Amino acid sequence: MAVGIEDYGQDCGSMRITAFLDIPGQDNLTPLARLEKYAFSDNVYNRQIIARGLLDVFRDFSNNEEGFLTVMEIVVRLSEDAEPTVRTELMEQIPPIAIFLQESRPKFPTAFFEYLMPIVVRYLTDVNNQVRKASQEALLILLEQDLVAQSDIENKVCPILLDLSAPDSDDEYKVEAVNIICKMASMLSRTTVEHMLLPRFCELCSDGKLFQVRKICAANFGDICNAVGQEATERLLIPKFFELCSDSVWGMRKACAECFMAVSYTTSPEVRRSKLSPLFISLISDTCRWVRQAAFQSLGPFISTFANPSSAGLYIREDGTLSIRPPAQDGNSNSCQPSNNITLMSSSANAALSSSEQPMEIKPESSTEETSAEVHPKLSEDLNKDLREESSDCCASPGEEVSHLCQGGKAAAGATEATKESSFPGMSSRLPSAEDVFNTFLYWRPPLPDISQDLELLQFKAEKHNDACSVPCNNCVASSEIKKVLESLQEHIDDPDVQAQVQVLSAALRAAQFDSVGDCETKKMEESGDNLQNKMILDETGVSDAACNQVQGDTLSSPASQDDISDQSATSVLKSTDSEEQHRGTSVFLRKEQESNPPFEDDKSKLQDIIPQPLLDQYLSMTDPARAQTVDTEIAKHCAYSLPGVALTLGRQNWHCLKDTYETLASDVQWKVRRTLAFSIHELAVILGDQLTAADLVPIFNGFLKDLDEVRIGVLKHLYDFLKLLHADKRREYLYQLQEFVVTDNSRNWRFRYELAEQLILILELYNPNDVYDYLRHIALTLCSDKVSEVRWISFKLVVAILQKFYANSANALGLNFINELVVRFRHCSKWVGRQAFAFICQAVVEEECMPVDQFVEHLLPSLLSLASDPVPNVRVLLAKALRQTLLEKAYFKSVGNPHLEAAEETILALQSDRDQDVSFFATVKLKQGNMDSITIEKQN
Repeated sequence: MAVGIEDYGQDCGSMRITAFLDIPGQDNLTPLARLEKYAFSDNVYNRQIIARGLLDVFRDFSNNEEGFLTVMEIVVRLSEDAEPTVRTELMEQIPPIAIFLQESRPKFPTAFFEYLMPIVVRYLTDVNNQVRKASQEALLILLEQDLVAQSDIENKVCPILLDLSAPDSDDEYKVEAVNIICKMASMLSRTTVEHMLLPRFCELCSDGKLFQVRKICAANFGDICNAVGQEATERLLIPKFFELCSDSVWGMRKACAECFMAVSYTTSPEVRRSKLSPLFISLISDTCRWVRQAAFQSLGPFISTFANPSSAGLYIREDGTLSIRPPAQDGNSNSCQPSNNITLMSSSANAALSSSEQPMEIKPESSTEETSAEVHPKLSEDLNKDLREESSDCCASPGEEVSHLCQGGKAAAGATEATKESSFPGMSSRLPSAEDVFNTFLYWRPPLPDISQDLELLQFKAEKHNDACSVPCNNCVASSEIKKVLESLQEHIDDPDVQAQVQVLSAALRAAQFDSVGDCETKKMEESGDNLQNKMILDETGVSDAACNQVQGDTLSSPASQDDISDQSATSVLKSTDSEEQHRGTSVFLRKEQESNPPFEDDKSKLQDIIPQPLLDQYLSMTDPARAQTVDTEIAKHCAYSLPGVALTLGRQNWHCLKDTYETLASDVQWKVRRTLAFSIHELAVILGDQLTAADLVPIFNGFLKDLDEVRIGVLKHLYDFLKLLHADKRREYLYQLQEFVVTDNSRNWRFRYELAEQLILILELYNPNDVYDYLRHIALTLCSDKVSEVRWISFKLVVAILQKFYANSANALGLNFINELVVRFRHCSKWVGRQAFAFICQAVVEEECMPVDQFVEHLLPSLLSLASDPVPNVRVLLAKALRQTLLEKAYFKSVGNPHLEAAEETILALQSDRDQDVSFFATVKLKQGNMDSITIEKQN
């Protein structure tokens, strides 16, 4: 009687399904008939087994066109099975079947598109959740393997997904549809995504019914941006991203913070600086701790999107590793003092005429770029970024600020610039002098804009306020409102975020009071006919009004209103970045505030012009202990992890901004923070160059050498990479300290010593033979006697590398001394493992050809052959391998008349007749790697 398929499935599960179909039985059915019989059996388990084994069925019938079509029809009928588990089993088999059909395409060119693809599309709307999930996974696999035709994507798949994600669609279907849309976007062409899926994705980002839909959109926002490119991202997606970042559900804002770097990479530098930077500041100041935590974790990666490795004296190789630019191109980038930046600027002024990006690096921060405080602290940080964006990109995209700078120099005859320099001691290198204002570079600008309409608006504002000096009036209002806000914040002064707001508002208050005294005189000077000053005071008036309105609109006294404040902040960010009129006016307001409030010396050392200053300030605050209490207990670790990327972004010329932070992290009480720095200190050394490395990193490196093993392993794994960056004299200082690595906190930590041996093999090239003999030789011999065999075997390779170092540098005397020491230490060792090691070392010496053959046969061969009488079989086995596999294969020992060949052959003959079977086997067999057949043949002979 034929075996039932139930028994087949349970007892012969590993057998192919066709093996059962070919079993002859009393039913006298052909395999195809039997397949059809059980495919539509009343027993559900039978149908599941058939669906699970379809791939084997297709393989067996691939050469039979008629049988193949019959199988395909069975599959189509099986796809209509009422049991969900059968449909799920079938769907899981479709991707491998499709791949098989792709390989057999000449025989069945349209089988997949006519029969299987419709099943996949139909299952996307199946009533069973498990079947739909299987269909979605199958679709992604097919898209990843490029097995779906473009016409099927556009005409079958996309319409189904659009219907499922429609506003009136079922909630469960909508969530699944948006999830599959986000996942498949990276696998489709840009045109298909932009024209068919992007409009629906934008709608889903604003879905007010299901927050799950918005959360999926937020989590995958970076992938969508990458799929559609920069133009569509900036035109359609960035506004939606702003909405999601100000969503009332904190999970949405957290998802946006996590994908912020991916979104930033897709945008232009201008959008990144003027729009995304203020938006990120709003996230990092969010009322929800989880959002702030995600934002701080993404802060370093987001800052890295501003990087221009060429400005740091580096370039990225094709394999993705950093490399130092040749000194001729590096300029003065090793300078670590801020005052040296002016040298780089002045020397690069002429080069800026021929480069569109160079001015971004060399343009000095003018008066529109200084950091200051606006009435609302978040708005202040946002505007600071905008100001730096203008000054950085004014050469690549010339704007009105360049014109303002030139006209301001003409009108004030350099007096304004002199005032700035006196108000900013130590920052003269960042500000242009009166002569620099009229250099040839600044004349490369577009014609001055027409500001006649602005003058009319100025007159209208003057009549509206009915005051001879409108600005002081507005400043008085601003002062009173700022005082009210400060008083309301006093009860929350314990909150670090509130403390930061109080500091910014205090600075704004001093600025308003200063302006109330000096702006009348400024107004008189503007009325002398200088159009630029009229323009500035007009903008300042507008900003003063906006500032007062902003203060009146914010209620910071109640903790319950913090969520509303966050939403209002996002709205103000949008307005501040989109309104050019308010933007330019605010630049004047901020400049005046900073003139009245020059930064402290410590603050000035953190100023730079590569990234928006508020971003850097927030990053530097990650080492503040208060952040660990209010944001994340591991925030310092995230700061340490991102520090090389931030350092690369700023360039070595701005290392002074990060130096104190790095030293703080290096002395952190958490060993995980120090461990993170230890693993990346070699990368930071490449970024900083040899001078800054010797001055600032070497002391920290020395501290890591004496730290816990968990920290020391970080510097040990990249010990060679770090030491090779140091000067030779500095490098020699570590010769004695290398011995400290042999001792570990836990003697069982053998991998530490193994890593040391691997690093010493690389480090040998950094030192001369005498240093190797005096210092590294002792470490190598100590490791060769380690209790762990893995450490010993890698140490034997180290010994061979040392010998090669001696003879490659013609230090034959040192090599001979080392050989004699090896003979005494290993050949005559009382333990058999030492004598076995000697045989291994001799074999490796011959394989690597690290010493002349005449030296080997004279000093090592006699001692090696004497091991033939060793009482331990393991020693004789290794001797047999060394002679048979290595020595006798060298041309030197194959030459006729060689006086040493006879002694080697006699030893081999003695080992072939050894009483130990393993010794005789390896002395007889001519081992070939990967060829075990030859071993068997020779063993039989």
